[in-house]
Amino acid sequence: MADHALFLGEAEALLGPRGFTTDPELLTPWLTDWRGRFTGRALALASPASTAEVSALVRLCGEHGVPIVPQGGNSGMSGGATPDASGTAILLSLRRMNAIRSIDADAREAVCEAGVILQVLHEAAEAQGLRFPLSLGGKGSATVGGLISTNAGGTQVLRHGSMRAQVLGLEAVLADGSVLDVLVPLKKDNRGFDLKQLLIGSEGTLGIVTAATLKLEPAVAERAVLWAGLADVRDARKLLLHAETMAGQALEGFEILPQHSLDAVLKLNPAARSPLQGNHGWYALIELVADSAGRDALPALAQTLLESAFEAGLVEDATIAASEAQAEQFWALREEIAPAERALGPAMQHDISVPVARMADFVAEAVPAVEARFPGTRGIAFGHLGDGNVHFHVLAPAGAERGRWEATQGKEISTFVHDLVREWQGSISAEHGIGQLKVEELGRVGDPVQLAVLRAVKQALDPRGLLNPGKLVPPCT
Repeated sequence: MADHALFLGEAEALLGPRGFTTDPELLTPWLTDWRGRFTGRALALASPASTAEVSALVRLCGEHGVPIVPQGGNSGMSGGATPDASGTAILLSLRRMNAIRSIDADAREAVCEAGVILQVLHEAAEAQGLRFPLSLGGKGSATVGGLISTNAGGTQVLRHGSMRAQVLGLEAVLADGSVLDVLVPLKKDNRGFDLKQLLIGSEGTLGIVTAATLKLEPAVAERAVLWAGLADVRDARKLLLHAETMAGQALEGFEILPQHSLDAVLKLNPAARSPLQGNHGWYALIELVADSAGRDALPALAQTLLESAFEAGLVEDATIAASEAQAEQFWALREEIAPAERALGPAMQHDISVPVARMADFVAEAVPAVEARFPGTRGIAFGHLGDGNVHFHVLAPAGAERGRWEATQGKEISTFVHDLVREWQGSISAEHGIGQLKVEELGRVGDPVQLAVLRAVKQALDPRGLLNPGKLVPPCT
């Protein structure tokens, strides 16, 4: 049994009043996840200011058997940074560790501490004529450490990959308090396992990310944003292949949404306008970009892409944003889908992926399958078709009671959807992580061999199970 009083006294002496508190008013805002689905309790809030302090604190927690729940911006989607209800863990905030240690413009690398906010990194890179090619809606609160721990995605994965592809080096504190320092990026390194990749996406269950060396790219000098109306979701797949052939590396983003989602956004925001006249079954939002060397050729490339798509019968109607302001309006229609759906009523939301080549077929078959199995529901799929990841939402029947419906029929729906995803050899978590939201489902549908490896790695690196317990790794049944 841990001596909590002794631990609290030693932790406060280690971190000082700014770095350690048990004040409920300071703790409470961080005990509920961003979506409001999970609320827990914690012994204290620890806010170390350096890797050395994180290391010392982890050792102290090990001595007293105190679990640790790491937290960045608390903007995760699966409850991965929220403690359980026992109140035995500490909440470890990395937000004070917010220094950009260096930016090397020639090497196109930035060394950032875990608490650096994504938007701050964007601005720092832009000041050097560069960019960090990962963005998402929560960029004003999401931190580098959280993005790494969840292997975050976003709208630019098609070209640049997820967070995993942006990490060149890593610094992390392991469960025994030792510091793994692989910050220096090496293009070639065959000394064994790529340990940084093991920690990326591990949601704080194997170690606590304290800093990273991140890849930067040349700044975008010009972009073209296209909006196309399509008859069928399978036409979107054909259009994607066409765009990849025509635009090559200039193709930065390819998003899809159905007419229902566009209608929901227009209803929520009366000031918004559809880019096209008339309705279409589906829409594709395409972004092309160029650096300074290719900026002059980009408008002609965008025009040629659309003209050839019309000639091939891939689109019913399409337009190119005439200004940067209009381009932002196009993207706003995509980014407002989630709040627009919430305004319509309860829904079960699934962040799923299947092989890229099969995603359009999956959507075409899964939506009617769900609606037939659960009469009165509405299946909606939107998102990143280019990387095989859509947000597959199922809207409740009219009159469903929020809260009660999700806990009853909603659970049946998620089981049905995840079983479909398994049949299509996909994943029940494409970019939002497992956290505590999906840990039980991962245990149910996960491959037994993969689950055994997950548990073995967890046992090897955190044998006492003190790092983010109850998250990501399903217990043995």
